[in-house]
Amino acid sequence: MTYSVAVSGASGYAGGEILRILAAHPDVEIRTVTAHANAGQPLVAHQPHLRSLAHHTLRETSPEVLAGHDVVVLALPHGQSGQYTDALADVPLVIDAGADHRLESRADWDAFYGGPFHDAWAYGVPELPVDGAKQRARLVGASRIAAPGCNASTVSLSLAPGIAAGVIDPADIVSVLAVGPSGAGKSLKPHLLGSEILGSANPYAVGGVHRHIPEIRQALAAAGAPADDIRITFTPVIVPMARGILATSSARIAGGVTDDEIRAAWEAAYGDETFVQLLPDGSFPRTADVLGANTALMGIAIDRTAGRVTVVAAVDNLVKGTAGAAVQSMNIALGLPEDRGLTVNGVAP
Repeated sequence: MTYSVAVSGASGYAGGEILRILAAHPDVEIRTVTAHANAGQPLVAHQPHLRSLAHHTLRETSPEVLAGHDVVVLALPHGQSGQYTDALADVPLVIDAGADHRLESRADWDAFYGGPFHDAWAYGVPELPVDGAKQRARLVGASRIAAPGCNASTVSLSLAPGIAAGVIDPADIVSVLAVGPSGAGKSLKPHLLGSEILGSANPYAVGGVHRHIPEIRQALAAAGAPADDIRITFTPVIVPMARGILATSSARIAGGVTDDEIRAAWEAAYGDETFVQLLPDGSFPRTADVLGANTALMGIAIDRTAGRVTVVAAVDNLVKGTAGAAVQSMNIALGLPEDRGLTVNGVAP
């Protein structure tokens, strides 16, 4: 069976990456691409690298245009996709790449986003440990999927195995991330201009105000941490690379835990996974290693002097962080092989 797909926000970074992946997917037909201000223009005017899709013209984003497809992917800014989801009730599978359907807590939504609150959908990070199993079980047959925030899923994947196994303390987590500016979208923002970021590293959303914090807390609570016990300091830093996240996360080692038990927690969680891979002891990833791949690579260090575990994880924020996670989750929901249309191989140099 071939599934017809419509992608909204197709002129943006996330929408473009979803289209790049789907263009090589053997089981889908990209039938419709939509935009807002860019409607009526050729897709390749905004995504000139997508040569196989040069015949597409961006249409207006509306429920009428998006309806009638097997799959609709909403790659819209936060707060905009919720207005369409109720009107797409007849679409068998809708995937939201924005934040509108990620959070279960209305209070968290009000505190970090604001605006109308929408119900949470199945969270699109299949490998996350959840209640003694994996999140993929909740994606099987799903009709509504919330693709993750790229920073949030990277940190959650880094720490959830330790939480689930009880080898780290969730009350003292520190995460610092080097991130590429593509994660902030394609809209013109002065602080993301090349002249502002080249040759510089720029922290932002410092001091517990980043919107991905409640998403991380929600994922770690699902992995087994008591919600009231989770304390995380999360600091992203924009660095001059177009794509990528290098997340360095540390937590206190739980009492009485051995080094072998610590590493075994991550090996048990990801030893059989295709797209989340634990590197050998003493090895740590680079963002260059995952460029263009739906792969999260991570390395673990045990610092007994400080009494902490440090996890370094690298992802391509536009692939495993967003579009790849969406397509991987789509495959699971539709009963397709999970790796259909996706690759573990990066692009080098």
